[in-house]
Amino acid sequence: MNDAIVEATGISKRFGQVEALRDVTVTMSDRAVGLLGANGAGKSTLMRVMLGLVRPDQGAIRVLDMDAARRSWDVRRRLGYMPEHDCLPLGMTAADFVVHMAQLRGLPHRMAVLRASEVLFHVGLEEERSRLISTFSVGMRQRTNLAQAIVHSPRLVILDEPTNGLDPAGREEMLHLVRRLSSELGIAVLMSSHLLEDIARTCDSVVVLREGEVVVKRPIGQDEIESRGELHVRVSGDRAAFLAALRTRGVSVREDGDEALLVMAHHNQSETKVPGTFVSSEGLHDAVRDAAAEAGAGLRELRPAGPTLEDSLIEAIR
Repeated sequence: MNDAIVEATGISKRFGQVEALRDVTVTMSDRAVGLLGANGAGKSTLMRVMLGLVRPDQGAIRVLDMDAARRSWDVRRRLGYMPEHDCLPLGMTAADFVVHMAQLRGLPHRMAVLRASEVLFHVGLEEERSRLISTFSVGMRQRTNLAQAIVHSPRLVILDEPTNGLDPAGREEMLHLVRRLSSELGIAVLMSSHLLEDIARTCDSVVVLREGEVVVKRPIGQDEIESRGELHVRVSGDRAAFLAALRTRGVSVREDGDEALLVMAHHNQSETKVPGTFVSSEGLHDAVRDAAAEAGAGLRELRPAGPTLEDSLIEAIR
């Protein structure tokens, strides 16, 4: 079976004079993928194409190794979807609504009740399950919306702006729940957002759309510059002792301007000051930490050298 959750090839879609998607070709394989872009970039249209709700004018798209246009019903049976806008039935309780959605997805009544209880507990609504949704706060409604999206144990859940309208505490809780979907529950996640921070905290890779086109697809986490073993460091205290401690651990150091240092892992043992000493790119953070502790120096700043993820994405969408 193909490991990709989504494969789009040459997808284009026009609404009147507006070209919503333009030759979108992208493969999404990570367990959690962020779809990033400004309002009007084409995120919602692309998700509707994935769901089989909109047919592209050109191109093909496969979701969970199925043609989303020809097998839209089969695709939707295996997906969960959390829409951006609140469309919950206010006159139902959270439990009744989630049970109803589980039955619509094909679960028998007894299993639907059991699964509804499990997911409402997961999203923190077990004590409010019997309350009418009309009495819920915005955050509680969003969590109810998430519960209905995962009640049938989908292989993939599509989340459209899940933190929309939430206060800081509610947003923090929602981001934690979203990350748990892929990291603990084994559900693949495709999350749309216009907030880079939300995607960086919950996803393994990001696809950036601008005016209907894919302009960036890249992993999130360790930047490419970091993988080459370079860090930007500022310290307080005994700078000379810190430098000496770094060099004994096989780390090269040079000035990086404004009293900052650029420290680099050695990739050749012969370059180190102490025979046999070697530090890899992966061990560079530990070497800097241990050197600071040995020298009694304070770490004021420690980050990958060069452009950050935010820098590179802003440059791409300008």
